[in-house]
Amino acid sequence: MTIFDVFIVLSICAGFLMAFNLGANDVANSMASAVGAKAITIKQAVLIAGVLNFLGAVFLGAHVTSTISKGIINPAGIQDPTIMMIGMFSALLSAALWVLAATLTALPVSSTHSIVGSILGFGIVAGGPEVVNWWKMAGIVMSWIISPFFGGLVSYLVFSHIRRYIFDKPHFIAQATKWAPIWMAMTSALVCFSFFYKTPFGKGLGFSGVTNLLMAIGISLCVWLVGKWAIHRIAPDPESGPEGVETIFQKMQVGTSCYVAISQGANDVANAIGPVAAIYLIAREGQLFQKAEVPLFLLFLGGIGIALGIAILGYKVMATVGEKITVLTNTRGFAVDFGAATTVLLASNMGLPVSTTHAAVGSVVGVGIARGFGAVDFRVLGKIVVYWVITVPIAALTSILFFQILKWSFLG
Repeated sequence: MTIFDVFIVLSICAGFLMAFNLGANDVANSMASAVGAKAITIKQAVLIAGVLNFLGAVFLGAHVTSTISKGIINPAGIQDPTIMMIGMFSALLSAALWVLAATLTALPVSSTHSIVGSILGFGIVAGGPEVVNWWKMAGIVMSWIISPFFGGLVSYLVFSHIRRYIFDKPHFIAQATKWAPIWMAMTSALVCFSFFYKTPFGKGLGFSGVTNLLMAIGISLCVWLVGKWAIHRIAPDPESGPEGVETIFQKMQVGTSCYVAISQGANDVANAIGPVAAIYLIAREGQLFQKAEVPLFLLFLGGIGIALGIAILGYKVMATVGEKITVLTNTRGFAVDFGAATTVLLASNMGLPVSTTHAAVGSVVGVGIARGFGAVDFRVLGKIVVYWVITVPIAALTSILFFQILKWSFLG
């Protein structure tokens, strides 16, 4: 068995561990608002997220993915393919262990930033600071500020609108049946754009921007018409008060949660499988390419890992984001989902490397602040922010440590 065979096996194991952590941390926190608002139970969230993430990863996932995750380093600056292979494995392992440590302490962190920090670490040691794309790193640092604040702002505005035009009016249910179909149509437009611009499958369809816009408008109009009919059929007794409004938004939130689950499977599987594909290519071809065809069995492996992560440890992060930062209801949970999805879609199209985790947590805080600063537990929020700040340096240092140990062990 050659050194390349050894690292293929090790990298597949590390990739599976990373996929497991994606399910337990990243995916779990995206379902947290629905669980916290009692739109679905934890068991239902595990089932929905597990099945839809697996389907998203295998059938809509990135069959061609960037092998040097997020363009953090220039592979031309590291000529020796063995060094690159050991470095990519070190990066994958250190990122997986950091996300696992965060999950065990029930705190949400960005798996993307963990991978970025790890690659940054071994890149500096193996090729020097000049191989690092520092502008890219600056953009990531900016995203720590932009994504939570923008997500919080959108969620704050959405929930404030719901409160002003539904809860502050004398006839709750009549106002809800008027505004709920409009919010459904706007959510539908958001989902359509997100599908076309964010999922590998949507991008692969190759529709023009005008076509995407017309399709989104057409689908949203249909959703508005169907929504009006459906909301009037399920509308509770006009005397049921605020609880009746929550019932209407509960059903809407289940739909957004399903979309988030399948979209995350399609997008996030590359974080676990991209570095594995890089090592696989180096072992087979003796060199690294910027893009790699991902074998189907690796996507299966990633999908299974994500589903297992949600099932076994997903409840920890769900409880923190969905219940410990602020109290969520269905209307607040809907505002959180809308704010996080809007942030990720807009920022991604502007080329900013935002984190879904940061956007989701920022959105929860924004909804909480809409009821006053006293509604947010800033002690829990403070712990989360500390973990965000130390993610890149810890992942980088751990990656350097693994890289040096493996280099000395295998190359002397």
